[in-house]
Amino acid sequence: MNIARRAAAEFIGTAWLVFGGCGSAVLAAAFPHVGIGLLGVALAFGLTVLTMAYAIGHISGCHLNPAVTVGLWAGGRVPAADLLPYIVAQVFGGIAGAAILYLIASGGPGFDLSGGFASNGYGAHSPGGYPLLSGAVCELVMTFMFLLIILGSTHQDGAPKGFAPLAIGLGLTLIHLVSIPVTNTSVNPARSTGPALFVGGWALSQLWLFWVAPLAGAVLSGLFSRWLTGGSKKA
Repeated sequence: MNIARRAAAEFIGTAWLVFGGCGSAVLAAAFPHVGIGLLGVALAFGLTVLTMAYAIGHISGCHLNPAVTVGLWAGGRVPAADLLPYIVAQVFGGIAGAAILYLIASGGPGFDLSGGFASNGYGAHSPGGYPLLSGAVCELVMTFMFLLIILGSTHQDGAPKGFAPLAIGLGLTLIHLVSIPVTNTSVNPARSTGPALFVGGWALSQLWLFWVAPLAGAVLSGLFSRWLTGGSKKA
């Protein structure tokens, strides 16, 4: 599959992830008569990845996340030539998903971007008031484990065939259940960038963490997985 088609798939998939995941938080979780809560938001993020893995996994691999692409590269699964087009497509997809969500949410009564618009944050902007260090450790560890799940479940030798999307989607759900109170859960720079551009101010000033920590965790996981499997590049 040529790079244009793969990048288009990543754009659409990342837009769906941001719209579906952040949309569940912005449109449903805070709505008193629906009230899906933390569990519902966590499940929504997992379902976006699960559905897209089956929809576009055969086209682009369904990364939907710059950290995943970089981690797969560190793990020997993705060529360096794919890094820039994938990451650009993912970031613009995240922005597109946030833009669609904004168009819908802004039509609702009482909508206000000061509510955070599902942005990621630490300190005063952490849902649970967690400081920078807690947020950084959480994002690094969660991304490390997310990549380990992806790399292990898609490994050609011994991994159950056809079940990788389930493991990855449920893994992302678990990550959100643990880390929403800490940072509102990023583990994905594209997911963080889209909403932050609309909120501006504090969300943009704290955005650096949600690039640095997930990318660092992903690289460490890719290198660790490569060592763990004896350097095998099979996927």
